[in-house]
Amino acid sequence: MKRILIGCCGGTPSINVERSLKEAKERYYLIGMDSDEYHIFRSEVDESHLITLAADPLYIPLLQGIIDTTKPDFLHTQNDYSELKKISDNRQKLNTLLFIPKKRTIDICIDKNTSYKAWKNAGLNVPHTVLVRTEEDLRQMLKLHGKAWIRYKEGGFGYGSLLATDLEFAKAWINQFKGWGNFTAAEYLSPDSTTWMALFKEGELVVAQGRKRLYWEFANRTISGVTGVTGTGVTVSDPVLDKTAQEAIYAIDKEPHGIFSVDLTYSQKGMPTPTEINIGRFFTTSHFFTKAGLNMAEMYVKLAFGEKIPHIDKRINPLPEGLAWVRGMDVEPVLTTAKAIEAKKADLEQRKKNVTTK
Repeated sequence: MKRILIGCCGGTPSINVERSLKEAKERYYLIGMDSDEYHIFRSEVDESHLITLAADPLYIPLLQGIIDTTKPDFLHTQNDYSELKKISDNRQKLNTLLFIPKKRTIDICIDKNTSYKAWKNAGLNVPHTVLVRTEEDLRQMLKLHGKAWIRYKEGGFGYGSLLATDLEFAKAWINQFKGWGNFTAAEYLSPDSTTWMALFKEGELVVAQGRKRLYWEFANRTISGVTGVTGTGVTVSDPVLDKTAQEAIYAIDKEPHGIFSVDLTYSQKGMPTPTEINIGRFFTTSHFFTKAGLNMAEMYVKLAFGEKIPHIDKRINPLPEGLAWVRGMDVEPVLTTAKAIEAKKADLEQRKKNVTTK
């Protein structure tokens, strides 16, 4: 039985991977590690171990100790901007199998300003973006575009994001985060976004699936409306999305290897535009695809070991369009269809027509 070590094991992104591996045809023994003494108890692994944050100098020695003690055959983490980077930087020191992109690729993708430059240099259509070092940087962006999307250049889940229209408020926002030089300001496109999650092996695309986000869960609890927590996602099949996502990946790495999860926002003209690549990890809702019949976590592990992957009818968008994954806090996600959702709405509209008010 293969032993799989999973980082950030109590976080939702990793739990989706754990559930997917539990549903794989092959039986895996899952070992978890997490830096949060509370979240670790949410994990769905067979054993778990507390570890420091990746930024701690003791992280690598402690990780080496966990590897020596638990003897995993393979290591995967769902935290790209800190844990994966530290693992990537120290990959030669770790006595276990990894299936991650090149160090250079990881470094580019976790920095939104650096990835923007790579896409711009490659001639891709991307929102105008600047690294905000000074007040003048902000002033020029607002003067040019009227409003700007501000966010921390590293990190996920909408960390530090703000749709800025007022210079003074934007300055106060960055001051609050002590973020001068660490925030980007980008041309605002639209609230509509989509994602494209893919597996590559030594430059070859193995499988990819598109998914559109209908809304952010708990959006009314943040100033930006972005939480990083997809409420309901729907499978999509769009050749323009497929082409754009691949162009974004190949602009950074000509021979991609591992997991590449592309975030794209739609322009005012309805064109998907890359905004970041979540590198070396699956999207939070990867269990959605597993329940729909595409277990990418299982495929990922088998690719790492050089094994034959389960059969799929086609490499790009093997799942049918319109499957919906409805999520929330403290409830099991539900797999349904966009058609079923629209039927509920249509039924309400019909009943409203039959209601009379005095």
